[in-house]
Amino acid sequence: MKLFASAFVTILVVMDPVGNVPVFLSLTRDLRPAERNRASLQAAAVAASVVYSFALFGQEVLHLLGISVAALEVAGGLILGAAALELLHPPASGQARQPRSANVAFVPLGTPLLAGPGAIAATMVYVRRAHGVGEVLGVLGALAGVIVILYLALRFSGVLSRLLRDNGIELVSRVVGLLLAAIAVQLIATGAQFWAQHGV
Repeated sequence: MKLFASAFVTILVVMDPVGNVPVFLSLTRDLRPAERNRASLQAAAVAASVVYSFALFGQEVLHLLGISVAALEVAGGLILGAAALELLHPPASGQARQPRSANVAFVPLGTPLLAGPGAIAATMVYVRRAHGVGEVLGVLGALAGVIVILYLALRFSGVLSRLLRDNGIELVSRVVGLLLAAIAVQLIATGAQFWAQHGV
C-alpha cells in the first residue's frame, strides 16, 4: 500500500495533469469540441502505452545494458529535477508553444509532454523497487489511476481552465514543481546511499 501511494503521487506529480491543461488547450485550439474530446482520449492512450511498455519491458533493457537500480534512481532524479526547474521557472508564453503536427494527440501531447523521460524513469524505478507480483500490480494500478486523472483533466480542460484561471494554474504548477524537486532529491539520495553501502 505504501509503494502504491508513493508511486501514485510521484507519477501524478511528474505527469502534471493540471499543468498540461494550458498546453492541451493551445494545441487543440483549432479543433471542434468532439475532436478535442477525441484528442484527449488519444493523448492519454498514447501516454499509457508508452509508459506501460517501459514499465513491463524496461527491466530487460536495463539488464542487457548492465544498468543498476541505483543508477536508474539517480538518472531519474536528475531528469525529475530538470522537470521541476522547468515548472518552477517556466519559459515565456511565446517560447512555450509547440509546433503543430498531423495529430497533436500523439506528438507532442502523448509523448514527450505526458509520457516523457521523467514519467518513464519514475515508473521504472518503482517497478524495480516492487517485491512480488502484488507490488508490481500495485505500481501498474497506480499508473492506471494517474492515466485516468490525466484523461479527465484533458477531457474537461475547458472547465478546469475557467475555474482555476491563469493564476491558479500557475500556482498549481509551482507547487507541483516544488514537490517534484523534493522527489528528485530523494531519488538521488537513495541511489547515492546504495552506492555508499554496496559500491557502484
